[in-house]
Amino acid sequence: MFTLNIAKEGEITKTVYGLIKESRYNDAIKLLHGVPGSNLTRAGLSLFGYCYFYTQDYANAASYYEQLVQMYPENNDYRIYHAQSLYQACLYDEAYRITETIPNNDYPQVIKLQAAIKYGEEDLQSAKKYVDMCSPDDPDTDVNLGCLLYKEGNYEEALNKFTTCLQNMGFKPYLAYNAALCYYRLKEYGPALKHCGDIVERGIRDHPELSVGMQTEGIEVRSVGNTLTLHETALTEAFNLKAAIEYQLKNMDAAREALTDMPPRAEYELDAVTLHNQALMNMDQNPTEGFEKLQFLLQQNPFPPETFSNLLILYCQYECYDLAADILAENAHLTYKYLTPYLFEFLDAIITQQTSPPEAYQKLDELANRHTELLRKLTKQVQEHRSNGDTELVKRTVLDYEECLDRYIPVLMAQAKIYWEIENYPQVEKIFRKSVEFCNDNDIWRLNVAHVLFMQENKFKEATGFYEPIVKKNYSDILKVSAVVLANLCVSYIMTSQNEEAEELMRKVEKEEDQIAFEEPEKKYFHLCIINLVIGTLYCAKGNYEFGISRTMKSLEPFNKKLGTDTWYYTKRCFLSLIENLAKHMIVLRDSVILECIAFLENCEVHGKNVMAVTYAPFTEEVQIDGKQTVAYEARQLKSLLLKLYHY
Repeated sequence: MFTLNIAKEGEITKTVYGLIKESRYNDAIKLLHGVPGSNLTRAGLSLFGYCYFYTQDYANAASYYEQLVQMYPENNDYRIYHAQSLYQACLYDEAYRITETIPNNDYPQVIKLQAAIKYGEEDLQSAKKYVDMCSPDDPDTDVNLGCLLYKEGNYEEALNKFTTCLQNMGFKPYLAYNAALCYYRLKEYGPALKHCGDIVERGIRDHPELSVGMQTEGIEVRSVGNTLTLHETALTEAFNLKAAIEYQLKNMDAAREALTDMPPRAEYELDAVTLHNQALMNMDQNPTEGFEKLQFLLQQNPFPPETFSNLLILYCQYECYDLAADILAENAHLTYKYLTPYLFEFLDAIITQQTSPPEAYQKLDELANRHTELLRKLTKQVQEHRSNGDTELVKRTVLDYEECLDRYIPVLMAQAKIYWEIENYPQVEKIFRKSVEFCNDNDIWRLNVAHVLFMQENKFKEATGFYEPIVKKNYSDILKVSAVVLANLCVSYIMTSQNEEAEELMRKVEKEEDQIAFEEPEKKYFHLCIINLVIGTLYCAKGNYEFGISRTMKSLEPFNKKLGTDTWYYTKRCFLSLIENLAKHMIVLRDSVILECIAFLENCEVHGKNVMAVTYAPFTEEVQIDGKQTVAYEARQLKSLLLKLYHY
């Protein structure tokens, strides 16, 4: 830590010192810039360096301390401050060279700084050497040993170190965060969230000026800046970790809320981890902006280690395979550092699939076989450890098994997708059946098995058996279930003459949506709409257009809440099929039904003036938007065709 040891000079006013005492470093910097010649004096340079350091502008702080070192080479304090600034700016080589010019005997904190530099460079062996040189009575020594254990992946031992430090040193936000991080890595999310909650509670109580949670409540507050106070509270770190945990638990609203709860800062003030998490957790809502943030982070030094892999995975998820291939080719040096061999092989297979599906399948099959062998081996180990009564080893092996299964599932789904896309559903089912011994209790596997059974159109009863447990597990909060799952289950009920069950499920969904509409009038839910759309599409496909179209029209009521780009896409497909069959004289509809259709399309025209009829993927070239891309325009076209057929 720095100490303010600066001789006052006439041109530096007492106001600057008062601002520093109040931690108003940005205001102090502005005032210093307004004092003629202040940046040329020893006091002015020291004040600038000090203030820039505590606003976390380490590059500027380093430049001022460098000038002081040149002016006063005998002053080792300035050398330490310069090295600390360079270290914080991640300029490790320069920082280390300066520390070598400072005598360790006179300045024991230099050894700690050298350990931190080597830790930042991920030279853990050298970092450990310097930590061992520190006094065992120094509480920081145990903290640093805990950090090294964490970096080596020994999360349980690291947790023991941090817990002991918390007991000996009392509550320290950064220690509580370190412990929470260990729990997170051990997948013990409850204790991790408790530690995060303790940090937040202490931060709110001790520092109400940091405006925690006010942004989420919609209160306009100014940026609190990157101050020393914010850094010491560990609030930013705690909220980011909380967001990561909620994201892992699939609680997306809670994850986004954790990010908005943190003390408000301007976008240019955000740290790299917060920027990364914002991109990741808002990807569904704004993928273009999310990709831009991840690409920006990839150009920074350093960036969160997960940035590279997440960017590649998301490119593949959004089917931007060429961009993923370009990123891999342009950043070969990052591939070995930030991608595990498994992830590299998996991404390589996914990208290969676009040009050679058979070759991609072969690569995925080899990857899958290695995972099934490891899963069998781990299963055997779990049984052996249980028979020996070694609960600790059982726990670790089960964690290893779950991690292996988490890697295996995406490989399996990628294999299945190759055959799914060519509509070879029996082969997809065969792939899933081969993996039943490992995946039988996995929700993702069960859901995809249900989908492939459903698509075969002669296995609705079997599909029901897979869909029902997923729905029943969330029956008390049914809107958490995907609308497609509910729709497919309703269709499966109908196709197996279980109409009462289908109607009961739809009533349950309607009741939940009505409750939401009462509590949050602005919120939109499309579950019942999509169920009716799917049922309507089914009946249209079977040739019962009168019932199918009536279901489709009913699905969009009320129009102001149900009419959207996606719902319109499936609606117009039914109408186009209807018009095609009417034009070919393959079906006949009563006049009253056609008039209902025309009235429905007129309502779509009224409510669809500002609803886009098409969507554009991220990174597509800018498209000139005009009235022809709206639902209103397409509804008028469909109405015109129906009127021609009606009068014909």
